[in-house]
Amino acid sequence: MVTKVEKCTENKCPVSAMLELIGGKWKPVILYCLRSDKRRFGELAARIPNISRKVLTEQLKELEQDNLIKREQFNEIPPRVEYSLSELGKSVGPVLAEMEKWGMENIFNKR
Repeated sequence: MVTKVEKCTENKCPVSAMLELIGGKWKPVILYCLRSDKRRFGELAARIPNISRKVLTEQLKELEQDNLIKREQFNEIPPRVEYSLSELGKSVGPVLAEMEKWGMENIFNKR
């Protein structure tokens, strides 16, 4: 018996929709770094040493535009900016936790 399977077209596929928001090389890593606390730009750059400052800036802007992170600017001298997960960003946490678990079980523990 063949069951009816819904086709995953670009505008109807929930996986494609999610990857549109968090896909790419750096966005999941940035979200993962923000999962437990607020971070300043320099902290993020130090935790992700292979990302250029330009790309980090671009990715943070895109994540903010997509309402996955919040950017809080403090009127201090020197200026201070902190990034944290929005409620939508926090909802991605279980997905990232499963990715972390899978990576530990299937990549790091296999070496």
